[in-house]
Formats: sequence, structure tokens, C-alpha cells
Amino acid sequence: MCRFLARLVGHFERKAHLIVDRHSAHRSKAVRVWLADHKDEIELHFLPSYSPELNPDELVSADLRRSLPHTRRARNQSELAAETRRFFHRRQRQAHVVTGYFEAPPVRYILDE
Repeated sequence: MCRFLARLVGHFERKAHLIVDRHSAHRSKAVRVWLADHKDEIELHFLPSYSPELNPDELVSADLRRSLPHTRRARNQSELAAETRRFFHRRQRQAHVVTGYFEAPPVRYILDE
């Protein structure tokens, strides 16, 4: 998580605000220490304990599950990983779909200024 945060702050010239769920990786001691050392660069904002409807990741996951082939299921982990990579490569070229994840009523709070 700390490596991800370091890469993320490297892309911005001003303070980044990241909305995260309460996964233990987001709340670990190592992350808290790293955040304390970089408080001028990034701030984490935690979603309420159980609130999947407020998490855009859940919309992405649902989209991924719908897009996986229904006629031929992945038979092993490598096939599933390949299908998942194909899904995300397609989405990289479909900015309108990615934007749509944030326009769903429960997650519009992200766009409000």
C-alpha cells in the first residue's frame, strides 16, 4: 500500500485525497506511519464500515462479473486472470464507461466539490 501511495503522490503537484474502504491494508501501522510523513502530499478518507454502495470499486467489480464470458467459464486462475486483464484493457479505452462508475447516484459524492 505504501508503494502505491508513493507512486500516486508522484503524479500530482498538489495534495491528493484518496477515498478508501476500511480494509486492514489501508489502516495498517506502516501506512499510518507513511501517511504521517507525507501529510502535505496525501490524505486518506475512509468510507463507513459497511457501505459497498458508496464504493465505486463495487461498481467496477459488478461490471467485471457481468462481462466475463458466460458460455465458457475460466477453468483455472490463469484463465480468470487473463479474462480480467482483457476487461481492464478494454475499459482503459472506454473513458465514458469509467466516468459512468462515478455518476451512479450513490457515488456522486466523489464528483461534488
